[in-house]
Amino acid sequence: MSLELCILASGSSGNAALLRSPAGVVLIDIGIGPRTCARRLTGTGVTLADISAVCLTHLDSDHFNANWIKTLIRQNIGLFCHVDRIEQILRAAATLSDELQRLIQPFETSPFSPLPGLGFDPIHLAHDRLGSHGFVIEGFDYRIGYATDLGRVPAYLIERFGNVDLLAIESNYDPRMQEESPRPFFLKQRIMGGNGHLSNAQALAAIKQILDRSPRLPDHIVLLHRSRDCNCPKLLRKFFSKDARIAPRLILAEQFERSPWLRRRSHSPACGEQLMLAF
Repeated sequence: MSLELCILASGSSGNAALLRSPAGVVLIDIGIGPRTCARRLTGTGVTLADISAVCLTHLDSDHFNANWIKTLIRQNIGLFCHVDRIEQILRAAATLSDELQRLIQPFETSPFSPLPGLGFDPIHLAHDRLGSHGFVIEGFDYRIGYATDLGRVPAYLIERFGNVDLLAIESNYDPRMQEESPRPFFLKQRIMGGNGHLSNAQALAAIKQILDRSPRLPDHIVLLHRSRDCNCPKLLRKFFSKDARIAPRLILAEQFERSPWLRRRSHSPACGEQLMLAF
């Protein structure tokens, strides 16, 4: 067994991804509550009791749901977050802050290990005032690049995501749909201004650059955090499938249903060949 990823939820109503390894199970973000998460885990072979650690990209409410605090404490789940976010987490814990504090494992710029044999290398991203973090996740002969809520794509992300076995990156909005939406001007500016979210074109350009510098193609390319108001699955598939390297590997993460388990393939399919996914 190597690393396996299952996107439990992705979008503005909540984000969570399940990472399974021979050493245990990690959640990346907990933007859906524990009850919703437990329902979403049905059929995966994993339960809430199996979760050993949580790694947070940032603390927006769609990535960190405070309803998890009692579950984290009760199950003794390690909580990995950037050092600048600890105070905010402890405020959310209120009277449980002392119990939660013992579970918090802060990271800064250096790689950390939430479980034996599993490494997370954080990448700072320009999202809103405090930023967010993507991760290069490595272990058990597998390498994953995971980044959502980017704002913009820094050159160092392209370099560090080279040669991953699985690439998961945000593709939030179509610019025309965003401009024509009834959203207020300030929200459009926040999303499109370089510190909000990635457009489809920005995501595609980033993926192409990553693939161009990689000696082999990833097993899967996952598009995260799709806007329900300003994006469209058909549009995404048509837009990204113009690149024959991407088309057979493309996975669209959903808000209200989990993905299949995304794992190593026995062979690297030729362009246009369909991938069989494991549920």
